[in-house]
Amino acid sequence: MLRSTAVFSGMTLLSRVAGFARDMLQATLFGTGGAMSAFIVAYRVPNFLRRVFAEGSMAMAFVPVLNEIKERGDRAALKDFIDHMAGALCAVVLVVCAAGMLAAPWIARLFAPGWADQPELLGQAAQMLRITFPYLLFVSMMSLAASILNSTGRFGLPAFTPVLHNLTMIAAMLWLAPRFAVPPVGLAWGVLAAGFLQLALLWPALGRLGLRPRLRPGFRHPEVRKVGRLMLPTLFSSSVAQVNLIVGTAFASVLAAGSVDWLYYSDRLIEFPLGLFGVALGTVILPHLSRRHAAEDAAGYNASLDWGLRMALLAGAPAGLGLLLLAEPITATIYNYGEFTALDTRMAAISLGAMSLGVPAFMLSKVLAPAFYARQDTRTPMRAAIWTVAANVALTVAITTPLWLRGVPGAHGGIALATALAGIVNAWLLWRALRRSGLYRPQAGWLRFALRLAAACAAMAAVVLGARGWIGEWTAIAGPAARVGWLAAAIGAGAASYALALAALGLRPRHLRH
Repeated sequence: MLRSTAVFSGMTLLSRVAGFARDMLQATLFGTGGAMSAFIVAYRVPNFLRRVFAEGSMAMAFVPVLNEIKERGDRAALKDFIDHMAGALCAVVLVVCAAGMLAAPWIARLFAPGWADQPELLGQAAQMLRITFPYLLFVSMMSLAASILNSTGRFGLPAFTPVLHNLTMIAAMLWLAPRFAVPPVGLAWGVLAAGFLQLALLWPALGRLGLRPRLRPGFRHPEVRKVGRLMLPTLFSSSVAQVNLIVGTAFASVLAAGSVDWLYYSDRLIEFPLGLFGVALGTVILPHLSRRHAAEDAAGYNASLDWGLRMALLAGAPAGLGLLLLAEPITATIYNYGEFTALDTRMAAISLGAMSLGVPAFMLSKVLAPAFYARQDTRTPMRAAIWTVAANVALTVAITTPLWLRGVPGAHGGIALATALAGIVNAWLLWRALRRSGLYRPQAGWLRFALRLAAACAAMAAVVLGARGWIGEWTAIAGPAARVGWLAAAIGAGAASYALALAALGLRPRHLRH
């Protein structure tokens, strides 16, 4: 499991590096506000649905059923299920894409209510939504292919697809965008092209396994119907983070101009450790837990889950702390060029610092939710998700409204803080449900592990704060190369102090293996 997670994380690291290059270029060329805000809305809506139909709900319901059929050893039944599942998914998503393109103006108003008095901005968002919606079809079929490959232990190629997405977006910024009167429209076409290329990369790999689907809509197929029943509760629960982001985007549209963009850029930075470690852990652990459950191996299931939770905290605690302590240096290094001003940098750093408080909880949820999906229990995560979204809305209103009414700069930071606190609520609800049902029993050594983790984080914080104080004001550093160098030095010093402190306290590589 550690080896598989490392493979996935390695590919994800390439993706995030490409993603940072993409974000840096996007911020430099297009800045914030105006048509760029319209593109962010047009990009977030199909991305939200992607988590529902692809990486989230569908994968969480599909993988346990797939592994259940694999355990029977019936190759013909496995291929038949994949054919009918692919056909059914394709048919459903085609209908959703068509409906989304037709309803684009109303969707734009729904997700950006604060633009009601800006018809030009709403029109641009609707235009770009019509372009980005078909991306959902390509990425949903790609995600089905990725789930099949992951279930066979092939994690590398699916983890590489986001690299291709980011490279395609960079090409769209440099080549397509200048050819449009409204340049961000070129980015919308880049999103569509990226989805097609990702699917084209994975589809042949299924053929080499003899599992390339023939699209046969099979809504009456018993296993497909089972996936459908499992998916219904997960439509909400597996995409709770995206729901919270959509809620935040809607609230941000009524705040100061640029608030939507500042939250977007902050979220992109939060996605770095989540993709590198959290998503990798969740992707690797789901098929493993589902196999342990299918084999009725309760001890193996418990041990795997315990390992996943420790790994999530081991990566999540320093990642969240590092983002909090280096919020402005990271934002200045990646974004503060060209059209992205010093004010934009400060505002994005505010929301990044607030959102970073939830990183450990976000990581834990990536492990906790698959513990239920592996057992084909989709109702418990759904109930937790409902409470989480309710908490997010209540916290957003309670924290952000007073700041907005008083005209406090950085009121969007309240939205980010509410998102972080809601993530903590979600992780706590999932953990409590596992403990109450007796599905998880913490193994020995948790107190020692927690003390080591706290001491190592304290050592890291001291080193990072010392380095930041010594380097001084980040925006005064001239040029991206110098900023990247100093940021790498600060992060490297923090990471080294964290690792050395853990080693000094007795943690060894053998403790990380499962």
